[in-house]
Amino acid sequence: MTALLEVYNLRKTFSVNRGPLHPGQAKLVAVDDVSFTVQPGETLGLVGESGCGKSTTGKLLLRLLESDSGRILFRGQDISKQSPAQMRPLRRDMQMIFQDPYSSLNPRMKIGDIIAEPLKIHQLVPPAKRRDEVVRLLETVGLGSEHYQRYPHEFSGGQRQRIGIARALAVRPSLIVADEPVSALDLSIQAQVVNLLRDLQQEFSLTYIFIAHDLAVIEHISDRVAVMYLGRIVELAPALELYKAPLHPYSEALLNAVPVPDPERPRRHRPLQGEVPSPINPPAGCHFHPRCPYARPICNQEKPSLVEKQPGHWSACHFSEDVGRFSER
Repeated sequence: MTALLEVYNLRKTFSVNRGPLHPGQAKLVAVDDVSFTVQPGETLGLVGESGCGKSTTGKLLLRLLESDSGRILFRGQDISKQSPAQMRPLRRDMQMIFQDPYSSLNPRMKIGDIIAEPLKIHQLVPPAKRRDEVVRLLETVGLGSEHYQRYPHEFSGGQRQRIGIARALAVRPSLIVADEPVSALDLSIQAQVVNLLRDLQQEFSLTYIFIAHDLAVIEHISDRVAVMYLGRIVELAPALELYKAPLHPYSEALLNAVPVPDPERPRRHRPLQGEVPSPINPPAGCHFHPRCPYARPICNQEKPSLVEKQPGHWSACHFSEDVGRFSER
């Protein structure tokens, strides 16, 4: 099967101020040599701690940010250097659901106008039929025609995120990048939105890149999972395999952080120590080695490549065969 999206060696840096005690600017590497593919109809989960570069990666894929280097192929076409005019027809096929349902909607526009706007821009529906199409989209995401004339402040967080989903669906895309779409919602509402996204994927044959820091959410919706740490993908595997037997110490530590309702249940994974290093001055070699219980001298000298350790299971670790050999109460 031909991949819908192919990403090769994507890199993005930002210039940031060092601070009042250290004049001048420094380079922050937000995305560091990221590569992966996404198949049609698949959900790829992108997971990691805050600041690991996952949201930046999502914006780079849609050209909302410009990469420093690397290639992005959509349906085999290299879009990484295309002009805004060349990108415009592709915008229909690539949409985003934003993290914050409060700031992603224009507070001065009515809901009907917000959802109708992409239909107007891309000239998908004649003016006389736009209202009917917007009502259909509202009903698709669990809202009704009575919401058409209301403003965003009249809705709850979960309802606003449904409106954002309807806006993304309006142009009938193939790929949706969902940037932590449930992190700002209550737990019960999170489940409703995730289930809605799964139903819509089946109904409209959608492909998702689902960005989150919650492994429980990622497990529920993803076919494959890419784990990021300080701008790098450190593990990429089918969801079931990664959750059952991770091959990178950071993935192991993330799984150990997932709450377990039984306090007497033995730990399956080694607990994580220390703090995330500064992305302005990341550690040499493997970025994770200062916090890694398996680290050896080579880890602070040589960057591990993302290598296929098992069929379909990739890991960037010099000693992935040791991961998981730990249990304690």
